Amino acid sequence: MTVKRISSLINVKPEAVAEYERVHAAVWPEVLATLHRCNVRNYSIFRYNNLLVSYMEYVGTDYEADMAAIAADPKTKEWWLVTDPMQSKVDGALDSEWWHVIPEVFHLD
Repeated sequence: MTVKRISSLINVKPEAVAEYERVHAAVWPEVLATLHRCNVRNYSIFRYNNLLVSYMEYVGTDYEADMAAIAADPKTKEWWLVTDPMQSKVDGALDSEWWHVIPEVFHLD
């Protein structure tokens, strides 16, 4: 099995930190099921001050199609209506990015 490791960054607004952590303590089951169905595994979000760092592993064979399926899922869209207002792009993020994907520079298997 090929695993694609992806890490990305976004800011959490200072006034939203507590709420962001509260909602992520109980992510909706439908959102989790969609991520799993779309081949996302080992997904974590870390926070350092107001910077969020995500890490996930993708185990499918069509990353673009699976990411599009996640983005099209009604419950995930609803989840993003809750979480997106708590976030802001990091400097250097592309216009096409919300979370800014960062390169992997080392991996120990």
